[in-house]
Amino acid sequence: MSNLGVPELLIIALVLVLLFGAKKLPEMARGVGRSLRIFKSETAKLREEDEDTHTVQAQAQAPAQPQPQPQPQPVQPQPIQAAPAPTLSVEEQARQLEEQAARLRASAAPQADKRV
Repeated sequence: MSNLGVPELLIIALVLVLLFGAKKLPEMARGVGRSLRIFKSETAKLREEDEDTHTVQAQAQAPAQPQPQPQPQPVQPQPIQAAPAPTLSVEEQARQLEEQAARLRASAAPQADKRV
């Protein structure tokens, strides 16, 4: 039943020429060829993905070899050092900060005049 001989193929070709015309047949053949190439490449990708999943599953099912655990190194205690005692009082630190702020304002004023 599926044996197509030469006469049957000629009849099919004649019907296609009559239905679509001689000008459309090369375009249709190109379209069918492109479709087949795309189909083959996609099925090849699916096969590769399927093989990858099988190898991953096989590796997961394989017994895992125990990894040797690294030996912990003893921790050397660091000597605790006392924080240096503040040599300035809070009032003296505040005064120094105010002097620095005044110097910064004084140096920023000439630069602001240059921009204007």
